[in-house]
Amino acid sequence: MVAKRLKEARLRSGLSQERLGVAAGIDEMSASARMNQYERGKHIPDLGTLTRIAGVLDVPVSYFYAVEDDEAELVRLFHGLPKRARGKILELAEQLAGNQ
Repeated sequence: MVAKRLKEARLRSGLSQERLGVAAGIDEMSASARMNQYERGKHIPDLGTLTRIAGVLDVPVSYFYAVEDDEAELVRLFHGLPKRARGKILELAEQLAGNQ
């Protein structure tokens, strides 16, 4: 999940693996290789590294761990909303959950 979401978010941002890695605080000499390993799933970044990557990509860390694609997309979109809109979304979700 982390690898797939990481690649999706990076491509959406338009950053290269190297630029993302450097912006997230990874050494410039190894940034591209490490990001490539993360995206291929060979290694999983630790929480601190993933938090910095999420900050650069402007997505919540939870986006990377979502099991379902629609859940990940909802988390990503919710993250970008202003506080007032988030409240409205939560109200609607509560209403929908109560009607099941």
